[in-house]
Amino acid sequence: MFTYDFPYLTAIIALPLIGALAIPLIPDKYGKNTRNYALIIALLNFALIVYGISQTYTMGIGEYQMVESYDWLPQIGLSWSLAVDGISMPLIVLSGLISTLSILASWKVDNKPRLYYFLLLVLYSAQIGVFAAQDLLLFFIMWELELVPVYILISIWGGKKRLYAATKFILYTALASIFILVSGLALAFYGDTFTLNITELGLKDYPLALEVLAYAGFLIAFGVKLPIFPFHTWLPDAHSEASAPVSMVLAGVLLKMGGYGLIRFNMEILPDAHIKFAPILITLGVVNIVYGAFSAFGQTNLKRRLASSSISHMGFVLVGIASFTDLGMNGAMLQMLSHGLIAAALFYLSGVAYERTHTLMMDEMGGMAKLMPKTFALFTAASMASLALPGMSGFVSELSIFLGIAQSDAYSSTFKVVIVFLAGVGLILTPIYLLSMLRVVFYGKKENALQLPSFGVDAKPREVFITVCLILPIIGIGLYPKLITTTYDVDTVEVASRVRASLPVIVENHVTALRVAEADLSAIPQIER
Repeated sequence: MFTYDFPYLTAIIALPLIGALAIPLIPDKYGKNTRNYALIIALLNFALIVYGISQTYTMGIGEYQMVESYDWLPQIGLSWSLAVDGISMPLIVLSGLISTLSILASWKVDNKPRLYYFLLLVLYSAQIGVFAAQDLLLFFIMWELELVPVYILISIWGGKKRLYAATKFILYTALASIFILVSGLALAFYGDTFTLNITELGLKDYPLALEVLAYAGFLIAFGVKLPIFPFHTWLPDAHSEASAPVSMVLAGVLLKMGGYGLIRFNMEILPDAHIKFAPILITLGVVNIVYGAFSAFGQTNLKRRLASSSISHMGFVLVGIASFTDLGMNGAMLQMLSHGLIAAALFYLSGVAYERTHTLMMDEMGGMAKLMPKTFALFTAASMASLALPGMSGFVSELSIFLGIAQSDAYSSTFKVVIVFLAGVGLILTPIYLLSMLRVVFYGKKENALQLPSFGVDAKPREVFITVCLILPIIGIGLYPKLITTTYDVDTVEVASRVRASLPVIVENHVTALRVAEADLSAIPQIER
């Protein structure tokens, strides 16, 4: 275990929160001072994330690092316990990048700017807390904390149906998160010692029945956030009504919390139950892939189509997690990081298009390609990444998942062929609905769009900068995957190995039970004919 004198993790969680609390003290009449202040806080925090990790985090260790632990409320066993490993560290960097860019993307917000930037900074803090928390109750508090800002951001700064979308979001996610608390406390109270430490929970020896029940609870909670079919219906509504900066955070970071939770809790703490549920996860993953792809075809709203695409792409994460292979686990982790960058870019560019056309209906946007070549080029680049074009991060992650499930020894050949075939169908459908989206938006009929004064105004330097900051790492990872895989491969291999280690035990138990049954049957006197 590694400890350091300066509490970097506490600092990167506290800085945005303290900065948000100081916003009411800033003299500001038109919102510009608040905007600049929020951006400075976000940039400082992102710089602190990068500096702290570069100074104190060692790649390839396979242990928790930057460990910080303080007794917070010892009466209930709650401690301020933080640490990172190869699974959480890249997601913290991703959160810092996208949260900072989302504040820069909110440059024109003039409706209640103090409250708006306050909520974005609180959300920034909560995201880091979720990925760094090592105490179950602290994890739950941070998980709940990030729900409130998103709800308010959608309900005040959203579209015409914002109240419906925000209410649906909070009902789905808040009710589902109760299962985190219930399942976690069941594990914490089991045995002779009570503990809320996530690492110590993973060291307990649970009966299989308790593991299965706790696994099911965690799966519901994290499945809603991922989202897994059929708990996905809140996502298209939330995206279609949320502003572009909020959609950036929602798609780029919040969905990844579901995948992170599945790895951290379902796999690491409950490996025996994961073996039981793995075929179900793969089936649900394939349903996500195919359903999301077909659903995208039926969406004429640009952001709803992108939301359906996110449902499809997150299905690959489930397949990789349930593959039992190192390559599949690496692919699942890379898919979360890759999709975070790609989805943030696409949803931001959808906001750029909306500002010019004042509509999200694709058939009302057409004719933008010649008048807005920079926007067209950026949108095309992000779409190519989403459809897994070779040379971009999406190709590497999805290929790894395909190879991972194909090489798995945990499933029959017939099952693997069916899974790979159906996932391949989703993969084939993806370029079709994305290229048709580009065709309609940029080459379709112009209709009412030309009458708008802002139509034809190409992407401005700030908008180009935000998009390039997301596309450059997408291309960098696609050309040189080790740029990112070296940060987590030791940890994902360790998680996959731990789950595989439980496979022979389960099989041996089944064989033993079968032999006992055969012995009992042989003891029964044979009935003569």
